[in-house]
Amino acid sequence: MFDSALGEIMAQTGNKRTTVHGRTPTLTMRRTLRREAPTTIGLLADEQDFAAMRRYRTFVFDDHRVYLEQVEALLRTLTAQGVHTTLALFDPQEYAQYCAEAGIAPDTPAARSRFTAEIAACGATVTYDGQPLKALIPLLIGRAARRATWEYATMLLAGLGDCADCGQDIGCAAFDRASHLLQRTLEAAGPGTHHLVCSTPTEHEQLLAALHTDRATHGPARLDTGEGAEFVSVLAVGIALESHGGVVLRTSTPGAPDRVHGWRLSRGSLVPLTEAEVFSAYCTDADTGEPVAPESGVEYRAGFDIGADAPEQHR
Repeated sequence: MFDSALGEIMAQTGNKRTTVHGRTPTLTMRRTLRREAPTTIGLLADEQDFAAMRRYRTFVFDDHRVYLEQVEALLRTLTAQGVHTTLALFDPQEYAQYCAEAGIAPDTPAARSRFTAEIAACGATVTYDGQPLKALIPLLIGRAARRATWEYATMLLAGLGDCADCGQDIGCAAFDRASHLLQRTLEAAGPGTHHLVCSTPTEHEQLLAALHTDRATHGPARLDTGEGAEFVSVLAVGIALESHGGVVLRTSTPGAPDRVHGWRLSRGSLVPLTEAEVFSAYCTDADTGEPVAPESGVEYRAGFDIGADAPEQHR
């Protein structure tokens, strides 16, 4: 964008040398501007998506492995030039829909560039810092999946409407209660490194959200804002729908075995599981129902009392 703007200036002055704040625009200045303009690459992470893009004449690649090698080479080149670069997942189906809604021809590099800019602005991305591409792809896919879960949970909450008795937004009330329950859980968990997983069934799919936090001996737990919002949204869906979800907490502290606690979601509250129920939930294969050997160095404990002084759940 900056290069084209400078080119237009030169054209309008008959290619005469002009000055900007007393300095003559040079190739070095343009390169400086290029380094300050971030770049996003829309990545076709799997072979199925790659095959879908091959129907476009202007998409020049015909081998997914070669394509990934070229993407990685481009990432290294941009980084060597000092350009901040991120990756976003390029979904061919969403791309086709985007082009149809925008009224643009999909078989052009410009359309692909425009779509990539859109997903960079509102989708999941990861920053390239020299890591191997094979290490970034699972991270990107996981981040995109978490964002999709959050968006779906948010959509469900927004569509619940208002409470017939008090007129309060049901989704907002459930979100407030879920936030409170998470806060109380982290307070009661004490110091350590905590990993929480919330599972909530809905009509169409099972929603899962994970949250990692660290808490020192003194002070509140430190958590990622995005992970916190995703976790609370999934828990709020279970509260609002009164579904049979649950929360599992695993805590690590130096010099001690990991501790695992669990709760079931019941009528807007987290009810502690017994030690036997936590053991059974953690040591049973979710797909087959077969027993799984317990982990060495892990203690399976009953869920602790979180407390009930939270905003009331609408019935």
